[in-house]
Amino acid sequence: MSRSLGILFIGDIVGHIGLAFVKRTLPEFIEKYQPDCIIINGENIVNGKGLTAKEADELFALGAHVITTGNHIWENWQARPLLANSPLVLRPHNYPPGNPGKGYAIAEISHGRKVAVLQVQGRTYMQAIDCPFRTADAILPKLTAHTNIVIVDFHADATAEKMAMGWHLDGRVSAVLGTHTHTQTADAQILPNGTAFISDVGMTGPYDSVLGMDKDIALKRFILQTAHKYVPAENNMKMCGAFVRVDERTGEAISIEPFIYPEFSRSKV
Repeated sequence: MSRSLGILFIGDIVGHIGLAFVKRTLPEFIEKYQPDCIIINGENIVNGKGLTAKEADELFALGAHVITTGNHIWENWQARPLLANSPLVLRPHNYPPGNPGKGYAIAEISHGRKVAVLQVQGRTYMQAIDCPFRTADAILPKLTAHTNIVIVDFHADATAEKMAMGWHLDGRVSAVLGTHTHTQTADAQILPNGTAFISDVGMTGPYDSVLGMDKDIALKRFILQTAHKYVPAENNMKMCGAFVRVDERTGEAISIEPFIYPEFSRSKV
C-alpha cells in the first residue's frame, strides 16, 4: 500500500507584518494538515523587496524546509550572502551563471525521505533570462536521482506561461505551483499525468492593499506614472497557499487544496 506525503506551500510573504502573521497562523495549519514538508516563498518580506538571513532564520525556526524567492530577491543586497551560504534558500535557477545561490535543493524530511524543490522564473513581461523550460529539463535528472517527489515554484507573470509550464512538466514532477502575481487563481487541478498545478497560490500579507502595497502609493504610481517608494500596507491580513498530497511511491499528486485564511467575506446576493 502506497503512503502519501503532505507538502504545505505558503505563498509570497509581503512585509514584516506578513511574516508576523505567518508566525501566528502557521502553527494552526501545521496542526491541521500535519505536513511532512513546508515550503515558503519569502521574496517580499523586507519592505516588500528581498530577504535577509534574519528573516530566513525565522522561517526555518517556524518549520520551513526550503525557502523560495523570485526576481525581487536581487533588490536587497543583503540577500546575496544569504543565497551564497544557505543552500535551502533558493533563487530562480535560470538566472545567468555568476549570480550567487542556486535554484534547487534536496530537502531531508522525516524517516530519511527527501523532497526536491526547484524554482525557475518566467520570461514573459519579466527579465530576459535563460529559458525556464530548458532549464527545468536540464536539472530534472539530477533531482530525480535523489527522489521522485519534485515540487516546482514557477515564479512568473503571464498566466499562459505558467499553464504552459504545467503541461510541459506534467508527469515529470509532483507539482507546479505559480508565484509572483500575488492573486490566487481558481484553476487548481491534477493534470492528466499526475502533476498538481495552480497558476498562482496567492499572497500572504495585507489585503487592504494593491498586491500588498499601500493603496495610496499604488494609485499615485498608476495615475501619475512616476516612481513612488514601495511601502507595504498593514491591514486585512491573510495567508495564502496550497496543500498538496503526493503518492510517495510514484511521486504523483493525489490532491491539491488551495487556501486563503481567513477567507474573504462575501455579501449576500
